[in-house]
Amino acid sequence: MDICDYILHDHDEQRRLFAILDEVPREDADALGAIWGRLANLLEVHAQAEEELFYPRLLQVGKGEGDKDSAEDETLDAVEDHDDIREGVRAAEAHEVGTQDWWDAVYAARKANDDHMGEEEREALPDFRHHASAQERHDMAVRFAVYEAKHADGRGVDASERGAQAYVDAHS
Repeated sequence: MDICDYILHDHDEQRRLFAILDEVPREDADALGAIWGRLANLLEVHAQAEEELFYPRLLQVGKGEGDKDSAEDETLDAVEDHDDIREGVRAAEAHEVGTQDWWDAVYAARKANDDHMGEEEREALPDFRHHASAQERHDMAVRFAVYEAKHADGRGVDASERGAQAYVDAHS
């Protein structure tokens, strides 16, 4: 087990759930709400797990990958993305499931998440693979899995925006 692979697995699940939303009839608010509830929770729990476990360590060992010059740049971008995702999730919660306003908010969360996953897969994950040992990546994957299991119901997850610079300052 490797944290980079575990995060990629979560990304695949997020993509799959967004695709399922595309397949649900738009008038079936009950089904849309059920899928969205699961997806919104996964987005929140995944972001918090990354912020508690992955990104603090990346800040210590990372050097920068892709078009990022440092692990700090990767982390700033990731936390900004997480905040954008959280904003979309909160906006969706403010609207009746299945309405155009709800779909607009879901789309905003999806776009922010797509951007985040692509950047993370090109930058932060390769950076961590190159600079963390296999044992550390394994140990972190186990902690990440336990964290997500403990918070699978969404309880104990702080969905408030972090502020990227404040987050990096607190973890550097």
